[in-house]
Amino acid sequence: MEQTATMNSWAALAYLVSGVCFILALRGLSSPTSSQRGNRFGMIGMGIAVVTTLLTHVPVQSLGLVLNGPTGPIAQTGPLFARVDLVTIAEILAAIAIGAVIGLVIARRIAMTAMPQLVAAFHSLVGLAAVLVGVAAYLNPQAFGIADLVIPLIGEPFAVIHPASKVEMGLGVAIGAITFSGSVIAFLKLNGNMGGKPILLPMRHAINLSVLLAILILITQFAHTQLAWPFWALLALSFAIGFLLIIPIGGADMPVVVSMLNSYSGWAAAAMGFTLHNSAMIITGALVGSSGAILSYIMCRAMNRSFLSVIAGGFGAEAGSGAGGEVIDRPWKRGSAEDAAFLMSQAEQVIIVPGYGMAVAQAQHVLREMADKLKEEGVRVKYAIHPVAGRMPGHMNVLLAEANVPYDEVFELEDINGELAQTDVAFVIGANDVTNPAAKTDKTSPIYGMPVLDVEKAKTVLFVKRSMGGVGYAGVDNEVFYRDNTMMLLADAKKMVEEIVKALG
Repeated sequence: MEQTATMNSWAALAYLVSGVCFILALRGLSSPTSSQRGNRFGMIGMGIAVVTTLLTHVPVQSLGLVLNGPTGPIAQTGPLFARVDLVTIAEILAAIAIGAVIGLVIARRIAMTAMPQLVAAFHSLVGLAAVLVGVAAYLNPQAFGIADLVIPLIGEPFAVIHPASKVEMGLGVAIGAITFSGSVIAFLKLNGNMGGKPILLPMRHAINLSVLLAILILITQFAHTQLAWPFWALLALSFAIGFLLIIPIGGADMPVVVSMLNSYSGWAAAAMGFTLHNSAMIITGALVGSSGAILSYIMCRAMNRSFLSVIAGGFGAEAGSGAGGEVIDRPWKRGSAEDAAFLMSQAEQVIIVPGYGMAVAQAQHVLREMADKLKEEGVRVKYAIHPVAGRMPGHMNVLLAEANVPYDEVFELEDINGELAQTDVAFVIGANDVTNPAAKTDKTSPIYGMPVLDVEKAKTVLFVKRSMGGVGYAGVDNEVFYRDNTMMLLADAKKMVEEIVKALG
């Protein structure tokens, strides 16, 4: 008994250290300059948590039996019924090894352009894991130590799940199912299997509200009765509401969706941490959930969106009746790599605006080379990053960091937007929606109200785009293409920048 108490004390201390590492990891990830250190803290914290969990793994634990007499419980026995684990340490280590190999292979092979959909896929797995843990806990609560086995005078023995555990289980299953199905839709949209345009269902808000209310009622019913039908019904409705919440959200708002799903996965993990009596999962889940929610709130403010409408689903979709997908038939000017090189070499300042097109072309390295050439000519070079450029929060920052772009040259929208009017050249490479003035002027546009980079105010706009036939991820054509101060550079982004570098000599 004394040895078990000592082990529990050391485990609690180890989980506390693990939690501190996770907090330091989040702090480190808040800045590009400290992100690598933050990643190291995160890995150390997770390693401590995993090792501690394995060391405190007990093959068999006793579960007391409550014997009912005519007037109530009359005795509680010792280990007449045992909690037996279904897997051994060797099997757990084998599963960890398989997962580690799969993760390593994916990490080495995944392209940066596919990182957003990979994140969405991982979120779905976290949600599914929470659901499976909840289902396992419901089907075999004795194995999780969350139930008392009641032996009535007449009839078969049965397990009574603790009331708090039923609430935790219901919430964990519901949030996990929403995370899973919502992340699947996000993955399909980001991967191009579904269109980026919002899919608007009639009376969707009323339907969503009704389903969410029904889920809360079913959790309450399950907590009071422990019947099977409320549990399975809330699981089915939770899967359904995940689809319903994400389907109406358009492609331009996907970065906010990814961060919100990240928050959901954290809360699901925290709820399952209570079920498993694992403080590390509770701490980690709460950190991920709260940080994801804060990030979503910050991004909503940056996009002029309502935070509550993110949770409700379909935010910004009412404006989707505009001219999305239509290409404006107006005259435009086409330029060459030589034209671009001459204009930028004669400029005092060039502001580069990267977007998803740069990521698709993997042009970040040659883009940095172009910037180095310009700086050799005495040109001041800065990078302007929109909060939702790309397909997930920080997507462009990660790409530029991969190309070793100096951190002091990278600026967020609110810090650099005022400089565009005094800039000689705005070099836009694969960014459409985040530079579209329709967000400021067209109330029928699906991106209306979203702050954008005012590239049209620069003296010259060089816009790198594959062709004039396509539109942005939100399905909206960009008026900047047809302005007098805009020169279109139509080609693959990487190939065009390589030609510009050659022209710069």
